[in-house]
Amino acid sequence: MRNDKADEGPALDVLVAGAGYVGLAVAVSIRQARPNLKVAVVDAAPEGAWQRDGRASAVAAAACRMLGHLGCWGEIAPHAQPITDMIVTDSRSSDPVRPVFLTFGGEVGPGEPFAHMVANKVLNGSLRRRAAELGIDLIEGVAVQAFETGIGRTLVHLADGVTLRTALLVAADGVRSRLRDMAGIKTVHWDYGQSGIVCTVAHERPHGGRAEEHFLPAGPFAILPLMGNRSSIVWTERTADAERLVASDKLVFEIELEQRFGLKLGEIKVEDKPRAWPLGLTLARDFVKPRFALAGDAAHGIHPIAGQGLNLGFKDAAALAETVVEADRLGQDIGGLDVLQRYERWRRFDTVQMGVTTDVLNRLFSNDFAPLRALRDVGLGMVDRMPRLKDYFIRQASGLTGDTPRLLKGEAI
Repeated sequence: MRNDKADEGPALDVLVAGAGYVGLAVAVSIRQARPNLKVAVVDAAPEGAWQRDGRASAVAAAACRMLGHLGCWGEIAPHAQPITDMIVTDSRSSDPVRPVFLTFGGEVGPGEPFAHMVANKVLNGSLRRRAAELGIDLIEGVAVQAFETGIGRTLVHLADGVTLRTALLVAADGVRSRLRDMAGIKTVHWDYGQSGIVCTVAHERPHGGRAEEHFLPAGPFAILPLMGNRSSIVWTERTADAERLVASDKLVFEIELEQRFGLKLGEIKVEDKPRAWPLGLTLARDFVKPRFALAGDAAHGIHPIAGQGLNLGFKDAAALAETVVEADRLGQDIGGLDVLQRYERWRRFDTVQMGVTTDVLNRLFSNDFAPLRALRDVGLGMVDRMPRLKDYFIRQASGLTGDTPRLLKGEAI
């Protein structure tokens, strides 16, 4: 698949930079639908780094359908924890009682939860297995050094001196995308002054598949159910406090955690080393250039308050794959700007809408202003008494609303 004399022939149709779930999903989706297209993935992370990721992600129902069609969900499902219901509270961490203002049922259809919690390494491993079955070349531990776009092709120069020729280069290399910068694409960005602390806890009693979101003055504190008596914690704090917490003694951290987690599930114990990531909003001004497309966090980084970052990325993957596959069937240039702009138009509004929504929610709930607290609690209570509105929110969270790509409906492209 590698070609040192890149100008001698079109070695690839699609080269994806980034072997996270979004990059792998793009590659697998295109290759499965169009086996005639030559697809490869290049990733800067060292080989095997993905196996050391101890985090878990909420995978919405639409993404589960997509993974099912791609031949991955059957392998993932035995390791996935369904989210059967969800509660929302609004309080201070010192409050002895946290009244529940909003509850959601967890199904979008009979026997179909609106989301599952899946370990990142299980999700990544399944997509890697499927990529290998489809003959997708995976080049690990090598970064893209530079690329040059010309007529009919892009030359991609790797850090090991190899040059690849491709009709389309897809950047799925994360929110700090180097390829986005190389392409000269600007972003809208602001920092929230918050960091998200992520860790896994074990607890004495079963969680029953319930997810909880506690809105606290410093930011949301989410408890997300995992397989067994375990839960994933996504804990937003002001950055200075988050850094202090993850650097503190384990006992101190667990005391602070318990104050927010509560004792409803018995004694808790942190299973891994907590880590913190700075939070902000990042939106790319353009999603595409000639022979170049952004997908996933490279196109948009949003606050985790709604748990939709990964699922936005899967929507990108499904929409980009559908655009590329349909163009190829029509004999069009899959890297042509007119083709790629269809993908951009498809995804831009949804992305901006979700970015604005999470920004507003974070600003609305991450404070302790008493009059605002009273208003939002009344609002949550009103929503809780409106079943149709609650159903709409569940379908929105499941990824089944709007102009949904076929793969997210579980259909072939």
